[in-house]
Amino acid sequence: MTDFGISVALLTPFDAGGRIDAQRLSAHARDLIARGAASVTLFGTTGEGASIGTQERKTGIEALTSGAVPPERVVLGICASAVADAASQVLQGFAYGIREFLLPPPFYYSSVSDDGLFAWHAEVIRQTPAEAKFILYNIPQVTGVAISADLVSRLGAAFPNRIRAIKESSGVWANASALLKAGKVPVLVGDERLLHRAVRVGCAGSITGMANLFPERLCRIFATAEVDSALSDMVDKIVAGPVTPGLKVLIAHAENDPDWERVRPPFTPLDSTARSTLLRACEAELAGV
Repeated sequence: MTDFGISVALLTPFDAGGRIDAQRLSAHARDLIARGAASVTLFGTTGEGASIGTQERKTGIEALTSGAVPPERVVLGICASAVADAASQVLQGFAYGIREFLLPPPFYYSSVSDDGLFAWHAEVIRQTPAEAKFILYNIPQVTGVAISADLVSRLGAAFPNRIRAIKESSGVWANASALLKAGKVPVLVGDERLLHRAVRVGCAGSITGMANLFPERLCRIFATAEVDSALSDMVDKIVAGPVTPGLKVLIAHAENDPDWERVRPPFTPLDSTARSTLLRACEAELAGV
């Protein structure tokens, strides 16, 4: 089983007009790769991918693939409920040399069967080039749709050359453990607090938002399977509020760059009290960035 390593779930910076800040995005991705990240993942949950329009996705893709990061080190997040829209987003990235795609399930209909979800994924796969590889994405607290271990195994068996991995981001150890025990598809653990446990039983890596700040520490966990208690404590504090605005506060502080705090609706920036509380709680760890 080939290791995937640590991929950074990139935050998406915006300029004063609310547009993707291509220059800041490119510089951030380049820095993270230089600091040891195996790849970067664009337009995932942490990157506000659901708030990025199909046409403007090109701005972010070009910002990375025009020289900041080799396209083989970019994973492109897909966000669509219609098969045709998901396939179109894949083709858009494919045209720039990207070959790996993070694929959440269709998120509008919550009461759907594994058969229905299998058919949806199968159609996306059939409508995209054979070289496109997919990372299935289980984050039911966001999508409202759970990807079962049985469905993962079924998709892996039906499309062994197209399913790259499963990103398990439910935060429930039993789910990650079941996928790891099944051993049908490489497992990426999205919750940084579970990564050391998952590495001990064969996980292939992680796509992680905390790597925007601490890529070296996430790489160390993956290499050693040792817990980073201070980092886990930070995750506890961040997930107590809206995650992406919180992470943007922290990176703005670490980079001394307040423009990083901009978010897109429906997110709003942290209010002054929440912002100060989070910064105080994370002050000691941020001092080392």
